[in-house]
Amino acid sequence: MITAYSAEQIRAHQPALIGLLRDVVDGGASVNFIAPLETQIAATFWERVANEVERGERVVLIAVQAGEIAGCAHLVLAMQPNGRHRAEVQKMLVHSRFRRRGLGRALLTAAEDEARRLGRTLLVLDTERDSSGEKLYTACGWTRVGSIPSFAMNYNGTQLIDTVFFYRLLQE
Repeated sequence: MITAYSAEQIRAHQPALIGLLRDVVDGGASVNFIAPLETQIAATFWERVANEVERGERVVLIAVQAGEIAGCAHLVLAMQPNGRHRAEVQKMLVHSRFRRRGLGRALLTAAEDEARRLGRTLLVLDTERDSSGEKLYTACGWTRVGSIPSFAMNYNGTQLIDTVFFYRLLQE
């Protein structure tokens, strides 16, 4: 089941969300953090996310399987007057115990559906080149725009990695 969480739900489930983020970062995903991910850094991130949800700037979709938080996808809504038709997909995270079951695809579909519901017709995202994310977005019909070399540090901060950018136009 995939559900949009309120700020209160994010705060109430913060320990599980911290566990999800730590599992993904410490497992090698390049999602803006460096491994090993400190609990306080993850807690600060989730509190910022909850605040953005309260302000209507972000939607957090949470996947629950077997009674556990198994993954998430975020929609960061462009708030500029000339950009209210678009959103950025961020933090597509699937816990290592729940991978290879179609959950990433289901989260991406849920994010697209939520974007449509909110009147957003353009989605963008970025991911590490040659990652499982790049393969997923390509398989789901997203359009690859290009890549920027040495855009970010890898998950453990030892080297710079290339980032690939994608977009998807949504049918209304």
